Amino acid sequence: MKAIVQDTYGSLDVLELRDIAKPAPGPDDVLVKVHAAGVDPGVWHLTTGMPYLLRIMGFGLRAPKVRVRGLDVAGRVEAVGANVTRFKPGDEVFGTCEGSFAEYGCAPAHKFAPKPARLTFEQAAAVAISGFTALQGLRDQGKVQPGQKVLVIGAAGGVGTYAVQLAKSYGAHVTGVCSTGKTDLVRSIGADEVVDYSAEDVTDGARRYDLVLDIAGHRPVKRLRRALTPRGTLVIVGSEAPGRWFGGVDRLLGALALAPFVRHRLRGLFSAERAEDLEFLRKAIEDGSLTPVVDRTFPLPEVAEAVRYLQEGRARGKVVITV
Repeated sequence: MKAIVQDTYGSLDVLELRDIAKPAPGPDDVLVKVHAAGVDPGVWHLTTGMPYLLRIMGFGLRAPKVRVRGLDVAGRVEAVGANVTRFKPGDEVFGTCEGSFAEYGCAPAHKFAPKPARLTFEQAAAVAISGFTALQGLRDQGKVQPGQKVLVIGAAGGVGTYAVQLAKSYGAHVTGVCSTGKTDLVRSIGADEVVDYSAEDVTDGARRYDLVLDIAGHRPVKRLRRALTPRGTLVIVGSEAPGRWFGGVDRLLGALALAPFVRHRLRGLFSAERAEDLEFLRKAIEDGSLTPVVDRTFPLPEVAEAVRYLQEGRARGKVVITV
C-alpha cells in the first residue's frame, strides 16, 4: 500500500510517499480502508521532532517510533479481528489510527465509531483530535456552565471551530477571537461576538470572561488573566511559541505553578483519545449541534503541502487529506 513515511526528524521534506506492507489486524483490531485523514499541528511537531520535549515524552529520541504520519481517520472497515463484534467489513467508521496517511490503517476497535450519516468522509476525518481537545478543554478543564461568558482565542482554527459550537451547545455566551479574514466564519458557526485581534486587544481588561480558552496562542499568562472575572478560569490548549526544548509548554507549566497562589483557576490541557468522547461527538454531530468545518483537502502525495498550509495559519477550520 502507499503511505507517507518518515525515517528521521527534519523539515517537511522528510515526508515521503512509499509502498509499504499493509497492516494486519490483531484479535481486537479493525483494519480500515482509509478514505480521508485529518491534519493537525501535531503532524508538524512529529515530523520535525520539535520541541525536544516531545521526543523525551516517548515519541522517539533519535527518530520517530511511528514512521507513518497521520492520526485522524475516516473510511470503510476492510477486516476485523476475532474478538471484534461491534464492526464488520463494509461499515463506515471514523476515529483515530496511528499512521492514517496511508491507503489502510489499523487500530483497536475502541478507537473507532460509526461515521455519522450526515457527514462525508472528509468531514468525519476532521473530527476526533480537534473535537477531543475542544470538548475536554471546555467541559473537563473549563467546567463550562450555561450562561457563562466564554472567550475562545483561535476560534477559526481546527480546535476553535469545535470549541465555539460546543460552548454554545452548553448554553454559554461565546466570543471568538480570530484574524480579519476569518470573522465571517466564526460568526457563521454561532459565536455571539467576534473580535478581530488585529483591531482589538481582548486582554486589555475592558471585558471580563468566566472562561478563556486559549488555543495555540502565545500571549503571556499575566495578560490573559486580565480578561478573567475575579474567579474565572483560563485553559491553555497548547502553544506555537518558539523554543527548541519546550516550545510553548513552558507557558503552560508556568500557569500551573502559579495556580495555587491566585484566585483564578489556571489549567492546562493535554487531550486524550477516549471512546466515550468520540461517542459524545458523534451524537452531537447527529443531533445537528456540531458540524465539522473543512477548509481544504489535499491528495495523499501532497501531505507536506497540506501541513505547510496549516502551519502558515491560512486554514479556516480543518485541513484534510484524501486517499
